This record gives sequence, C-alpha cells and structure tokens, in this order.
Amino acid sequence: MPLALYLLALAVFAMGTSEFMLAGLLPAIASDLDAAVGTAGTLTSAFAIGMVVGAPLMAGLARTWPARSSLLGFVLVFAAAHVLGATTANFPVLFATRVVAALANAGFLAVALTTAARLVPADSKGRALAVLLSGTTAATIAGVPAGSVLGTMLGWRATFWAVAAVCLPAALGILKGVPAGPDRGDEPHRPALRAELAQLRSRRLALVMLLGALVNAATFASFTFLAPVVTGTAGLSDLWISVVLVLFGLGSFVGVTVAGRVSDHRPDLVLLGGPLLLLGWPALAVLAHRPTALLVLVFVQGALSFALGSTLITRVLYEAAGAPTMGGSYATAAFNTGAAAGPFVAAASLGTTFGDLGPLWVSGLLVAVALLVAFPFRSVIAAAGRGAEVDG
Repeated sequence: MPLALYLLALAVFAMGTSEFMLAGLLPAIASDLDAAVGTAGTLTSAFAIGMVVGAPLMAGLARTWPARSSLLGFVLVFAAAHVLGATTANFPVLFATRVVAALANAGFLAVALTTAARLVPADSKGRALAVLLSGTTAATIAGVPAGSVLGTMLGWRATFWAVAAVCLPAALGILKGVPAGPDRGDEPHRPALRAELAQLRSRRLALVMLLGALVNAATFASFTFLAPVVTGTAGLSDLWISVVLVLFGLGSFVGVTVAGRVSDHRPDLVLLGGPLLLLGWPALAVLAHRPTALLVLVFVQGALSFALGSTLITRVLYEAAGAPTMGGSYATAAFNTGAAAGPFVAAASLGTTFGDLGPLWVSGLLVAVALLVAFPFRSVIAAAGRGAEVDG
C-alpha cells in the first residue's frame, strides 16, 4: 500500500479521536462552561449531524480542487477549530467549533475515500479502505483512552490541543505524500455534478448505503452506552470501562484488517458474518453480568461490526464508481447517518424495562432489520462486479 494511505490514516486517527473523545469530557466541559450536562451533550449531536450534512456538501464544493489541496485545507481547518475550542470560554462558540470541525472532517473523509481508491489498483479498494479506516479503529484503541486520561490529568482543553497537534504531522504528510496532480477538476471525462448526483437513483447503491447505515447504527448504539453495562450489569469498577473500550477497538481493528484482505474479491465471505453479528448482540445482553463473557463478546462484536460495516462501505465505493468525486461523500454520509441515529434510538431504550442492556437489544434489532432488507438481494450485494450499471 502507498505511503500516502498511511499518512491519510494519521489524519483520520486525529479526527476519529475528536469524534469519540467527548464521551469522557462532557462533565468537565459542562462544569467549566457553566452548562448542563445535557446541554453539553449536544456537542456530540452537532458533530454527527455536521458529518452527515457536510460529506456531500464539502465534497461538492471541493470536487474541482486538487485532492492534495482539498485534504490539506480540511486538515488545517479541523486543527484551527480545535485550537479555538481549546481557548474559548463561551459554550456557543465551542458548539460552533464542533460544527466546523465536523464539516472539515466530513469533507476530508469524503475526499480521502476517493483519493485512497485512486492510489491503488481498481481491484484493491477494500484494502485501501482498510488502511484508511485503521485510523478510526486506532482512535478507539489508543486515541480516546489517551484523550480521557489527558483530560483527567490536565483538563478537557488539553485534549483539544492534543488533537490539533496531531493534525500538524498529518498535514505535512499529506503535503509530502499525496501527489500534487492531476487536478481533480481537469480529469478527462469527469462527469458533471448532476450526473454524479444521479447515481443516487441507483437502487443497488441506495440499498448498500442503507445497509451500511443500519449496521453502523447497531455498532454505535451499543458502543456509546457500554460504560453503564460495565459498571452496572457486570459490576466492574470504572477502570474497566477503558479496558472494554480498548477491547472493542482492538476487535474493530482486526475486523477491518481481515475484511480489507478479502472484501475486494470475496465480499460474500465477510457478509456471512451478518448472522453471527445478529446472534452476538443478544448474547452480550444475556451474558453481560459475567465479566469474562462480556470481555470476549465485546471483542468479537467489535470485529464483526467493523468487518461487515467496512465491507459495505467498500461496496458503496464500487457501486458509486460513476461518481468519482462524490462517491466518497456517499460512503461518509451512510457511515455517519448510522453513527448519529444509533445512539439516539439506543438512548430511548434506557428508560425501558431493559435498562442499561437496552442498547444491546437495539443493536440486535437493527442488525435483524439489515438482514431482512438484505436477504432478497443477497446475491446482488455480494456480487464482486465493479461499477455496475444503474439497475432500474
């Protein structure tokens, strides 16, 4: 894999850390800025919504720019938003910086997905995506726990400064590692924006985007609310929360890596993990009171979730081959629609008789819906053909 892919992954690591780090920082932010914890929680929603809206918007704006210029600009804006966030004493300003950071993150990821696909042979998009997404999984393994520790020791602002600092070597890497040309706006036969947007009428593309969103919603429904399961249902101390999150991150890294090896040529092998993922969430809900079972199943579910999710996102890139500058934004929007919707639905389950285990059952339900939707089209989804024609 080209060095440039790993440099892009470094930026994705910084952005993934920022996206997930607020879970451990909200009480401190609320206290420091004289806001309710619930109000501080809107920072997470702002980021997720900004990612969904920003992916197609930013990709559309940057589609005629050189890839390197686009990526560099998005990283620098992202870093600047965190510097401003680290220095403000005003909650509305902090809220605005999260929106700006999300837009920059969405634009970067949309362009990076397209760029990654172009840096490798046409039949290696899955491997390229695995390298890129390793930045996200590394964020859950190391970035988020490290940010939590840093925030505890030096205050929440230190975590914002650290994210901004990681962006600097990523920016230098992009400047040195990503080819300066050809200009994305000068590519021969580049379709018009209207033609690229017309790809969204493809039922095959819409189906794969829907499935990717559902699987990712299931993933983040449980990931977001693992802490109360660890300390409540399993009866473990607060220190075990970081252990469980790291195990989930390690599992996601394994899942993305394995899927990246086979998803280009044999996506059907990865998609067979869907039924296992469906069984895993209820099993985790039933066995969560047993710490050993909890630790094992968290790792397994992390691996299965990201293996299946990354394979579906790879399918989005293949099915959006007719949208060379916007395809990455479709994958980004699908991924983050799930990330935004999953926790929202899971939060509603906490007030039911299922209590802290509600999100785990919600995850199982979301995967079940995905499998029911996919079943009639399983041969189409698993097809290894690239750039299929719009069907109907």
